[in-house]
Amino acid sequence: MSTRTPLKLFAIAAVTLSAGSATAFEPQGKVECIAPSDPGGGWDFTCRSVGNVLQDLDLVSGNVQTINMAGAGGGVAYGHTISKRAGDDHLLVAASTATTTRLAQGQFPDMTADMVNWIGALGADYGIIAVSADSEYEDLNDVMDALKEDPRSVKFAGGSAKGGWDHLKVLIAAQEAGIENLPRIAYLSYNNGGEALTQVIGGHVEAFTGDITEAQGFMESGDLKVLAVLSEERLPGEFADIPTAREQGIDALGPNWRGFYMPADISDEAKQYWVDAMDTIYESEEWQGVMKQNGLMPFHMSAGEFETFVKEQIEDIEQLSKDIGLIQ
Repeated sequence: MSTRTPLKLFAIAAVTLSAGSATAFEPQGKVECIAPSDPGGGWDFTCRSVGNVLQDLDLVSGNVQTINMAGAGGGVAYGHTISKRAGDDHLLVAASTATTTRLAQGQFPDMTADMVNWIGALGADYGIIAVSADSEYEDLNDVMDALKEDPRSVKFAGGSAKGGWDHLKVLIAAQEAGIENLPRIAYLSYNNGGEALTQVIGGHVEAFTGDITEAQGFMESGDLKVLAVLSEERLPGEFADIPTAREQGIDALGPNWRGFYMPADISDEAKQYWVDAMDTIYESEEWQGVMKQNGLMPFHMSAGEFETFVKEQIEDIEQLSKDIGLIQ
């Protein structure tokens, strides 16, 4: 297949140029991908879908094994990568805007963005606000009007920790809708989006805040009513019927990028291999198919550019978190 040729040729060329020395890197045997959540969430989806494409494109010689490591909104996996896996060039860790949010708020104590290698991003998953199909709320403004009357009247369920990205999406929308006393809005944190959705479908919590990929199954079954997607414009394909928050007069955006970091202290050759692999995946027909099927929007950055973006996003979220009283 042509999509895998450039990387393979690059690897062969590197071996040839090194005249038999072992400078070229190619992963041998099993590769691990840590999803910092229970099965069923966005990080789990990232590991499993990218793992499949890595294998399909022959970018790995063995299997890609997804390891679920939930806890502390990704902090357990981040700490594990830093303290136990330095130099491990066969380890990828799924990351997203949720990761930068936690870093921005100092939720990973004594850990910073500089302590890992940021490898690349492979798409963005846009935020949604949704309710069960039989909910009284028909659009986003219905929810916001209820919150204006009483900030405690609508409880939101999400898969991030309190103050995390799912929580922030609601606060961004509420702030844009002119709601005051944002810290009083009720947000309940669950281990992943699937668990949060079950609470909403079951009628225990009024509204869901999360990402479009998490909600797809419940949308298809007719159990979920998506009130708004937090994107610049409507999403393509089967999601085209979902109105944006902007259309409803609320200028709220909530893109959740999907990407990876790796441990520190890996060789330059290993890092370059994985950066090139991310580029190859992104351009492949296989990955474009996964993106289309799961509502992922175009969003791709390679290592240097991605690292800069990550650090700038951390600064932006830190400021937002201060503006809405989440951190001092």
